[in-house]
Amino acid sequence: MSVEERFANVGGGTRLCYQRFGDESAPAILLVAGLGQQLGAWPLGFVERLTSEGFQVIRFDNRDVGRSSQGRAPAPNPVRFVTRRWHPSQYSLDDMALDTSGLVGELDLGQVHVVGMSMGGMIGQMLAARHGEQVASLTSIMSMTGARGVGRPHVTTWLRMAGPPSTTREKAADSLVAMMRHIGSHGFDFDEDAVRTLADEMWERGPQPSHEGVGRQLAAIFKSGDRTRALRHITAPTLVIHGDRDRMVHPSGGLATASAIQGARHETIAGMGHDLPVGAWAQLVALIADHARTAEAAVGTVAG
Repeated sequence: MSVEERFANVGGGTRLCYQRFGDESAPAILLVAGLGQQLGAWPLGFVERLTSEGFQVIRFDNRDVGRSSQGRAPAPNPVRFVTRRWHPSQYSLDDMALDTSGLVGELDLGQVHVVGMSMGGMIGQMLAARHGEQVASLTSIMSMTGARGVGRPHVTTWLRMAGPPSTTREKAADSLVAMMRHIGSHGFDFDEDAVRTLADEMWERGPQPSHEGVGRQLAAIFKSGDRTRALRHITAPTLVIHGDRDRMVHPSGGLATASAIQGARHETIAGMGHDLPVGAWAQLVALIADHARTAEAAVGTVAG
């Protein structure tokens, strides 16, 4: 499946790179990627399964990664993370949700089924909380509320994240493989070749070095703090999915998310960590598609 990369000006001087798959008259699923991830973090095979369920699918680069706009704030240093004194130009998850809202508007999608993983789940949550008229349903995967004491990474994960940035394509691939072996789904087969291919694609699509943009994205999460009160305003039908072996976002993050959103349903996938293992695709796609169809049926339009 080869689909061209397109660009949309979403407001505030931000331009997002996106791809659109499937029948553009079909109900839309908007895939929102996580911290430091580019649009390729949603594998083509996964996208194809969703389009085969009768949906069009849009995946995109958030600001500060891939081919989307880069932030203007300096990369935050460790002192800013400790003091929470951010540069005036440092954006928040609300700003990233506004970017996403702008993309929905630019593509004239009306309402979309938002599916976000990790930080993308946080962006999706804030989109549903602040721009609910655009959200037909929300699926939050391996994400959290920002509340203290829930969803925290394992200490060994923090130590790996604190390592120096990669300076070559080869080191970037090795680093991603090592990280995904650590935080990935230990209950499923690990596909090193797929991870290396993704790392190569990310390096090629730039920008390099990428750690400054990732630092600003991480600062957006920290700046946004505990979003539990905001999540209580979400009215879109919500599905929360979490693996029981997640070392990046502890499963308590998913439980807290479901608890914060009225009527949310929580599903645990045994053996899944902080990735989308091929072995779990069938289950994930079925959950997402069924949830979206239920939301469509509630307004009288059934997909597929």
